[in-house]
Amino acid sequence: MIALPCVDVKDRACIDECPVDCIYEGDRMLYIQPDECVDCGACEPVCPVEAIYYEDDLPAKWADYYTANVEFFAEVGSPGGAAKVGVIPGDHPVVAALPPQAH
Repeated sequence: MIALPCVDVKDRACIDECPVDCIYEGDRMLYIQPDECVDCGACEPVCPVEAIYYEDDLPAKWADYYTANVEFFAEVGSPGGAAKVGVIPGDHPVVAALPPQAH
């Protein structure tokens, strides 16, 4: 799961490390497609803002980001690779409602 620290940062180092291309880009943050993710953890240590967590390790204060990562794909489903999709316009309502984040 990708949480609040990614909002308005989108460093993309995680995308380069992901062996299955399951990290997709919204307007304000990146999202992991949970059905495509193989839980390898390669993305977690390269995130400069420490926004990536295994589902069970997601801090309680960011619990809404579990829902955000899952529901972001409600309409697009499992595209089978972020590289071919490009930026998916919009963000989950949890993210869209946030004021700009200063990092």
